[in-house]
Amino acid sequence: MAAKRKFEVFSAGGPACSEDIEMVQRAAGPSDKVTIHDMKDINIARRAESLGVRSVPSVLIDGKLADCCSGRGVDEQVLCAAGLGKAL
Repeated sequence: MAAKRKFEVFSAGGPACSEDIEMVQRAAGPSDKVTIHDMKDINIARRAESLGVRSVPSVLIDGKLADCCSGRGVDEQVLCAAGLGKAL
């Protein structure tokens, strides 16, 4: 199996989260693996906190908080510049 970039979306399930989840899934390509995490699960919330997630929705790319998620919200252009939707 070919290597894939790992995109993890941390969500609380609200409308803003749903829009960003849809955007990430729409923009993802064959080289991307997108996983959605529900912050209502205490174990997910603890893991998110340990990874630096301070607000939702937030996206991690290969285990690192995306630049756009450091307090400003999810930004499709930033995620695409980080490789979302592009071949490895």
